[in-house]
Amino acid sequence: MNPTAEQYITGLKKAYFENQGKEIWEHFEKIKHGLTGENIQKLREIYPEVPDALLDLLKYVDGTYWREYEGEKMAFYFLGSDMEEYPYYLLSSGEMIENHDVAVKYYSDYIEREYEEVEIDKKITDTAKDLKWLHFSDCMNNGGTSQLFIDFSPSEKGTKGQVVRFLHDPDEFSVIADSFEDYLKMLIDKKYDFINEDLLE
Repeated sequence: MNPTAEQYITGLKKAYFENQGKEIWEHFEKIKHGLTGENIQKLREIYPEVPDALLDLLKYVDGTYWREYEGEKMAFYFLGSDMEEYPYYLLSSGEMIENHDVAVKYYSDYIEREYEEVEIDKKITDTAKDLKWLHFSDCMNNGGTSQLFIDFSPSEKGTKGQVVRFLHDPDEFSVIADSFEDYLKMLIDKKYDFINEDLLE
């Protein structure tokens, strides 16, 4: 397993245990499973540069966003962002494959800078037709407030593989990490602040 992904999962488990979430975590570990080889192949076909760290998270759990495991639908906080104490779900490999064109579909106008009031990081391209984003996470508000993407089509100022956070109302697109591994390291450094007792109740 990718060392950063392994460190991330180990630390996340500890954060659950320290915030009275031991039972929640143990139930999660009991029913969850990883993605299939078929979906690894499909993801690699659509996103040839998909990070190993993301694939390893999916091999550990194939999504935590109302994902059905053993006949039970599970909504499990697995990720965070630069937004303090705000949890996100990991989408399943199936959702990532299905959502391959979601950014072009919904955000082309933004990317083309058609709305002056919308803040868009200069590291993000301004050419919608070139957009290649992997949608890997939705926030706790069913993705209505925030979504996370791996950006394989940055501007000249950006880095291929950077992580973009979309925030709604007010709308903005920000690059929050230069790579998926850097993104996980940021969450580790922030001590998994999106896991706390109040949210787990």
